[in-house]
Amino acid sequence: MLKSVYKKLGNNSLERKQAVAGYLFVLPNFIGFLIFIFIPVFASLILSFFDWNLVNPLKFIGLTNYFSMFKRSLFQKTFINTVYYTLVTVPLSVMFGLLLAVLVNNIKKMAIVYKFIFFLPYIIPTVAAALIWQTIYMPNYGILTYLLDIFNITSPPWLSNPNWAMPAIIIMSVWKNIGFTFIIFLAGLQGIPNRYYEAAKIDGANVIQQFLKVTLPLLTPTIFFTVVISMIDSFKVFDQAFILTQGGPADATKTLVYHIYNEGFRYFRMGYASATGWVLLLIIFILTLVQFNYQKKWVTYDV
Repeated sequence: MLKSVYKKLGNNSLERKQAVAGYLFVLPNFIGFLIFIFIPVFASLILSFFDWNLVNPLKFIGLTNYFSMFKRSLFQKTFINTVYYTLVTVPLSVMFGLLLAVLVNNIKKMAIVYKFIFFLPYIIPTVAAALIWQTIYMPNYGILTYLLDIFNITSPPWLSNPNWAMPAIIIMSVWKNIGFTFIIFLAGLQGIPNRYYEAAKIDGANVIQQFLKVTLPLLTPTIFFTVVISMIDSFKVFDQAFILTQGGPADATKTLVYHIYNEGFRYFRMGYASATGWVLLLIIFILTLVQFNYQKKWVTYDV
């Protein structure tokens, strides 16, 4: 690579030194990517065709891990749980983030305070946030139980009931993810030229019409970005279920990544865990590809 750069630069020693300096700055990041990302990912692909428990020698079994995966009811259960989590969490995070962004964008005083308050949950580590919500969901002494008692509403057993465990994780995840969608939407709103709103006012459009006819169409690239990123992130959910419920009760909150963790680091079925990881990667890739193809029909890039 350096030889080709030297040929292009010719005898210019200054440009050569600058090129070498640039490659040296990039080199640590490249080495880190090679050691911690590329090689492990490639190794997991190879490992998915083997049976290995970290102790016995590798045993080649071909596509057996992939075939057995789709026959197992636990994989089907975790896949359904992950899809359920994604279908609820992503729309709620996007809608509430957009709502808060619109409200803050129209506030002139104390806007920086609202930005800090709404973005704060996102920068809290997920483990710490899960521990906070674990105390909120406590059946007898939790804050949520106390608030519901004020309105004479009996608090459900959030983390011990299969019907309420996943909604509890979704509530916590939406609360945490709103900060991300909020700040992205706020940046998108501030990037819309004011001339469009002035033209809409001249045409007699009210606030709601301005939002529907001006804001939303021009915000579609931002909406598309937040939906894609939120969807990818939701399919990788793990920390919330691990801290709050340990995947229970009755596997109601066990997700695909949690399933991969159990298979690989609890039951030491490394080949099966690697195969499941690649299936998850394929699912995310296909869904992202579908969204990129479909976005041509509703995303407006002309500003």
